[in-house]
Amino acid sequence: MTQPEAIKDLLNAIALGQVSPDAALEKLKFLNYEPVENFARIDHHRALRTGFPEVIWGPGKTPDQIAQIMEVMRHRTSVVMATRIEPAVYEQLKDVVPGLHYYAAARICAVQGKNETNQPYPTQPKYAGTIGILSAGTADLAVAEEAAVTAELWGFQVMRLWDVGVSGIHRLLSQREALAAADVLIVVAGMEGALPSVVGGLVDCPVIAVPTSVGYGASFNGLAALLAMLNSCAAGIGVVNIDNGFGAAILAGQILRTGNRLHERLKAQS
Repeated sequence: MTQPEAIKDLLNAIALGQVSPDAALEKLKFLNYEPVENFARIDHHRALRTGFPEVIWGPGKTPDQIAQIMEVMRHRTSVVMATRIEPAVYEQLKDVVPGLHYYAAARICAVQGKNETNQPYPTQPKYAGTIGILSAGTADLAVAEEAAVTAELWGFQVMRLWDVGVSGIHRLLSQREALAAADVLIVVAGMEGALPSVVGGLVDCPVIAVPTSVGYGASFNGLAALLAMLNSCAAGIGVVNIDNGFGAAILAGQILRTGNRLHERLKAQS
């Protein structure tokens, strides 16, 4: 259940006499944020402000902390997601978080809210438009899958094009029709990070470049790819941080959501 739906249901319950004003006040206290013991404050209003709910960053948290945060969040949102979850952590979480699903390639755990039907992931697309995601090599797949699964869980249609790096550029050029069909492209590459520049010179949609920490010593754990992408000669390329597939997916989603909103606004004015 989304935050606006929760507020509407609460108001309806008050109107029908099913919830007292005092009980409603207690519920409203935690609609903006809710403490979890002494280690977290869940930002329930984030979806209202930004369009996307809060997501749990896994590293640095104990499995017990992640499980407790998930249990609180699943009452307020349709999908609860935790990123960078290693297999050993998932093995501990699955025993205490009912219905938890693990995307091993993306290192993402997700569980549906208690008010949702227990349908298999990924959810059906809710938004118009397609996010195309390219990986330069197989070694970049963890970051690329993080972007893909994030976008799918938030209701976007995703097209995957894996292992189309510049060292065998014919692989990329054979996908020209697929590239042209995308509305936003996320391009994930390590080593020298050249792929986004090449893609940016071929397409007429926004390109989001994601450098990865893949490469030999002089790649400096992704810094070489990051600098190459920032210095791209192709116009219209935005760059997120090293290995930040999640952030790239959210940016792509915001672009599509804004485009859809503008389209609806123009329709209303015509």
